[in-house]
Amino acid sequence: MFENREGQRVPQVTFHTRQNNQWVDVTTDDLFKGKTVAVFSLPGAFTPTCSSSHVPRFNELAPVFFKHGVDSILCLSVNDTFVMNEWAADQKAENIQFIPDGNGEFTEGMGLLVDKENLGFGKRSWRYSMLVKDGVIEKMFIEPEVEGDPYEVSDADTMLDWLAPNAVKPNEVLIFTRRLCPFCARAKGMLHDAGIAFDEIDVGHQVTLRGLRAVSGSDAVPQVFIDGKLIGGSDKLADWLASRS
Repeated sequence: MFENREGQRVPQVTFHTRQNNQWVDVTTDDLFKGKTVAVFSLPGAFTPTCSSSHVPRFNELAPVFFKHGVDSILCLSVNDTFVMNEWAADQKAENIQFIPDGNGEFTEGMGLLVDKENLGFGKRSWRYSMLVKDGVIEKMFIEPEVEGDPYEVSDADTMLDWLAPNAVKPNEVLIFTRRLCPFCARAKGMLHDAGIAFDEIDVGHQVTLRGLRAVSGSDAVPQVFIDGKLIGGSDKLADWLASRS
């Protein structure tokens, strides 16, 4: 049974990092002293759940965490600094600091170093997250001790719901566009002006008209979806934005 270490101090270790092609030692105090820090630790860089869900969602929700008193968000894994730096670049997670616990010292100090030799991983971190204030663990979310790689409680939403239950999370926005479409440019401009992040799909390049009709029932662009609901074109988007005022 993994120990919940709420109320205890984080382990005192030195992380060996590469920054601007130079070795830079970063200590526990550098990361935690005088700060409120959200940490999530995971089995390995470039692995499926870590890359597709754990990192992206913390990165998406980072502005909300920062608004509610979190100074920084750390992603920690028992990988060397070169791997973590490449993974950080691949993820484009600009709101997260990737920390290489190459020797597993921090993870072992947390009591969460586990044997993944059956996968050829050696010793790795169990998946967990925690909120740390001035080096003291205030809250921990440790995944249940079951076979495999559970991902149930260490996610960004669970931590944010605990930290700030009434926090307003960003809308999930997807827009289908075409190159040189003035209405598409208008829709994207309105979203930018409203400070709403969105994903864009280029019709004709990333998806066919058949695909556009399948999801929207129309050949026209733009087609905007917000939180899983079809809003429609640029005029409909303008109406939706006006309704939020």
